[in-house]
Amino acid sequence: MNTERVGATPEGTPVDRWTLERAGTRIRLLTYGGIVQSVEVPDRNGTVADVVLGFPDPTGYLDHRGPYYGALVGRYANRIAGSAFTLDGVVHRVTPNEGPNCLHGGAYGFDRRVWDAEPIGADGEVARGADAGLSGVRLSRVSPDGEEGFPGRLDVSVSYTLDEDGALRISYRAVTDAPTHVALTNHTYWNLGGAGSGPATDGHELRIAAGRITPVDGALLPTGELAPVDGTRFDFRTSRPVGPGYDHNYVLDGGRGDGAAEDALAAELYDPASGRVLTITTTEPGLQLYSGDHFDGKPFGPGAGIALETQHFPDSPNQPGFPSTVLRPGEVYVSTTVCRFSTR
Repeated sequence: MNTERVGATPEGTPVDRWTLERAGTRIRLLTYGGIVQSVEVPDRNGTVADVVLGFPDPTGYLDHRGPYYGALVGRYANRIAGSAFTLDGVVHRVTPNEGPNCLHGGAYGFDRRVWDAEPIGADGEVARGADAGLSGVRLSRVSPDGEEGFPGRLDVSVSYTLDEDGALRISYRAVTDAPTHVALTNHTYWNLGGAGSGPATDGHELRIAAGRITPVDGALLPTGELAPVDGTRFDFRTSRPVGPGYDHNYVLDGGRGDGAAEDALAAELYDPASGRVLTITTTEPGLQLYSGDHFDGKPFGPGAGIALETQHFPDSPNQPGFPSTVLRPGEVYVSTTVCRFSTR
């Protein structure tokens, strides 16, 4: 593991890069936005390539913020209708940044913040000096009461660690001093053929462990239904080519939520050309499939990467039938997602 200074924000805040390496997996992370900058893994012939979309330095992320490349997003991942919600009888208005709606935490969400960082061991505890057990980094920050309109001071930490088999484990934790809504995710785009190798949606095959989706309207807001995927283009219960046209939340099988097993399969992405396989497990109840149709060629074209965002459902603060995203004082928000890499 090593760390290096790689730039600064326009305000002059330094940005560091952390490199983790274990069991053939090398990952680079930025303190700006909690960004997964690169993930290097071998193909079936042992050739190593970076399999996520990203940029060589922080400037690229500052110039191309819209797609949230590799970023940690929050306080609320995905959309909140009308940029408002009622909690305990009080109406809270959050920052609109997608027409009238709030997307991924607002105009200046977690993806635009510089996080504090410290090394951690395999046990998740902070490590000092030349600790032999170093395997990851913990990012943390305090989101003050009222940031982007969200109530309560939120103390957040996100740990990125590599397991013994080279799997990337992302562990989220948060506490609040007032009732609020919290839903965090990572927004990495995957191309298992290698970043820039061509549209991932053309050749990759995908399996999602979900028999239902949350249908959306023209603004990509959920209608409140839980619709079966049977007989529709949304059915990925058996692995098949991805193709374009997806920005939808899948209701993962098994009724996941608080206390769910972190080894419960969410999705498996496979690139037949390279043989690389990405297997995602999560404690989260949902997974957003986004096929990257809106990339404009600067620098990535449509379908260049596929986002598989483990999450709570979009607009849950306004959908009482969805799993709750309310966090109250004395409670602890915890969530785990694991990305495993293999070949076949």
